Amino acid sequence: MEKAHVTLTGEQVAHLTDLTTRGTVAVKMYRRATALLALAQGQSYSAVARHLQVRYSTVSEWAKNFAATGLATLVDQPRSGRPLVIQGPERAKLTALACSPAPNGRSQWSLRLLAGQSVALGLCARMSASSAHAILKKTSYGPT
Repeated sequence: MEKAHVTLTGEQVAHLTDLTTRGTVAVKMYRRATALLALAQGQSYSAVARHLQVRYSTVSEWAKNFAATGLATLVDQPRSGRPLVIQGPERAKLTALACSPAPNGRSQWSLRLLAGQSVALGLCARMSASSAHAILKKTSYGPT
């Protein structure tokens, strides 16, 4: 055993142990909790990384984040990037529109038609065909 890379209180050990023995917990949270417990017991970064099948730098980052934020490091932080333009109700309306009969002169809805019609109906300010595709791809409906 080497030195403990992380120092945990009894309360933190109990919380992490509870997380790792619970039946339903996110995989990312389970791995982070397991790593923190192993590091507190004196295992090396390399051994923990091999056991959890992650990179050495990942384990090192978890330990560094734990030192800075405590148990809050178990939870994923919000990711950067542009937020969704179309939220749940509008997505449902787009899906309903795709399931409705196609416009006159068409045998079925195209993604461009769906995008244009969603803008015309006021579901969003603008929408591309690829955005319509991404929304419909997450439902059981998909244009053929």
